[in-house]
Amino acid sequence: MKQNNMLAMILAGGRGSRLHELTNKVAKPAVSYGGKYRIVDFPLSNCANSGIDVVGVLTQYESILLNSYVAAGRRWGLDAKDSGVYVLPPRETADSNLDVYRGTADAISQNIDFIDTYSPEYILILSGDHIYKMNYDKMLRAHKENNADATIAVIPVPIKEASRFGIMNTDEDGRIVEFEEKPEHPKSNLASMGIYIFNRKLLRRMLVADMKDPDSSHDFGKDIIPNLLNDGKSLYAYKFEGYWKDVGTIDSLWEANMDLLDSNNELDLSDPTWKIYTEDVTTLPHYVGPDANIKRAFITQGCRIEGEVKNSVLFTGVKVGVGAKVIDSVLMPGAEVEEGAVVTRALVADGVKIGKDAVAGDAKSEHIELIAKRVKGVE
Repeated sequence: MKQNNMLAMILAGGRGSRLHELTNKVAKPAVSYGGKYRIVDFPLSNCANSGIDVVGVLTQYESILLNSYVAAGRRWGLDAKDSGVYVLPPRETADSNLDVYRGTADAISQNIDFIDTYSPEYILILSGDHIYKMNYDKMLRAHKENNADATIAVIPVPIKEASRFGIMNTDEDGRIVEFEEKPEHPKSNLASMGIYIFNRKLLRRMLVADMKDPDSSHDFGKDIIPNLLNDGKSLYAYKFEGYWKDVGTIDSLWEANMDLLDSNNELDLSDPTWKIYTEDVTTLPHYVGPDANIKRAFITQGCRIEGEVKNSVLFTGVKVGVGAKVIDSVLMPGAEVEEGAVVTRALVADGVKIGKDAVAGDAKSEHIELIAKRVKGVE
């Protein structure tokens, strides 16, 4: 490794079932976000910006699109000599029922040979389905300064929400003294971000032991981290300050997109010092008709707007017809709102058409409505 002797492994095999139809045929990390990006662009760009040269992407569920997308390492500048993005599906076995990753730790275990090929001093484990910008090299420096066996990135969350997360309880020096998985009565608000740095040799020993344990869930949160604590290893929390979003539900994916409308948004996708790289799609500039009315909107290239767009995010190639209204909504690539139709407080999936004079979504609804199929209008 050229920069910091750290190899990254991105866990990108989850189904993301709470995103419903959005992940019926596409892995969650490949879901579109922010007009022109995919969720996996964020950990990959963070790796490139942090000086990490080799990244393994562990895929599993509906991985065809994701595999071909991440294999083009040039998008993130990871296609030079001695660098690259490698797609790592579960290994084939005689029993097809076992041709899966049984848990987050098992996913890494199945790829120990890949890691051993590079023999890095440190292993960075990442979730592939969160939206954030983070300097992993800075986290590594903290790991070294603490002489830690493992470092876990944490983010403060409202105490009332802490029971949804794995919670790290620390002493005054930031050393982790206890880990609680989704505790009913949390003792702190430091939630695990699913970002870990391990010393490779120690992690390898732990994974080999875990593979031999018939009672293990083969999971970092349930098995590896508790076992490290039980063994008296030195684990430290690394406090992250900045924007971070787990887009595991339709509501949270909608919220993450709507956050882009805030001029003071912490994510700042236009920051030249920490670029988020993505596929460069060739398309026409967006077109705004003479009678269009646009207020507080995030509009991507290739859009054609002839109606009203208010407080909404429009992805590449979206069309809004004459007299149509898009309010408090997120429209994914290629979505089309035909003449006179009204879309309110909704997330419209890729390529879905809202027919002439049709109504989709509800301004009074507590949750965001996912529109994943064509809504017929006036014929």
